[in-house]
Amino acid sequence: MAQISAALVKELREKTGAGMMDCKKALVETEGDIDAAIDYLREKGISKAAKKSDRIAAEGLTNVLVDGNDAVLLEVNAETDFVAKNEEFLTVVNDLAKHLLAAKPADLAAALASEINPGETVETYITSAMNKIGEKLSLRRFVIMSKTDADSFGSYLHMGGRIGSLTIVEGTTDEAVAKDVAMHIAAVNPKYVSRDQVAPEEIAHEKEVLTQQALNEGKPANIVEKMIVGRLNKFLAEISLLDQPFVKNPDLTVGKFVEEKGAKVASFVRYEVGEGIEKREENFAEEVMNQINN
Repeated sequence: MAQISAALVKELREKTGAGMMDCKKALVETEGDIDAAIDYLREKGISKAAKKSDRIAAEGLTNVLVDGNDAVLLEVNAETDFVAKNEEFLTVVNDLAKHLLAAKPADLAAALASEINPGETVETYITSAMNKIGEKLSLRRFVIMSKTDADSFGSYLHMGGRIGSLTIVEGTTDEAVAKDVAMHIAAVNPKYVSRDQVAPEEIAHEKEVLTQQALNEGKPANIVEKMIVGRLNKFLAEISLLDQPFVKNPDLTVGKFVEEKGAKVASFVRYEVGEGIEKREENFAEEVMNQINN
């Protein structure tokens, strides 16, 4: 039997995204021929598709596609960051972006049920890609935005797509201005365009927390209310895009920056890969044991 080195297993794993023991078995079966091992893993992919459904896909990419007055921001997940650099995975992300922008499905369920190719739904397409790549993949979320000829889209991908942002800036066709706003959104992560969008319940909750903080600091009751006003204003400024110091010129707020351009920010969306997904923490030894036991 051919001696299979750890380096060869690692190389196959990076190229396919398949599990370590699967890669080792494939190399043993193909006597160390990495190209044949890739084919072996693909051929076995269909029989293993069901096992992929319970895995956690918390890596992946965001992407933005703009076509005229329409744009889409989407997040597609995989299990490992190896796959996020895989050409086949990038093709999946791009294909999904083009389809979503053309089909404009109402929600994720409609997107998965829509036909990306004749006789092939998005859900089937993703399953087929899973079998080829060897990892669980999922279209997690997307948003489609539309603007007028008088407005501009700003989009920005940070860290190769780990973070993606999309914004509509009204009143200017200067895409550089909109892109600067999108870059700020990616970097600073505001929650709202302006403070008047913050829900009254969120403000009431923050006020309650701040009041308790001030009382715990031993402040006299007669000045607590004044302190709360100041701290609440600071809180609202920190989460509201227009009140935040602009990353490219902290002497200006984002609101002032777009105002000087004769424009205003209508809306924005920011996706960060894997946010809110509980990742499975495993070390290398545990992974080996899990693979052996499966």
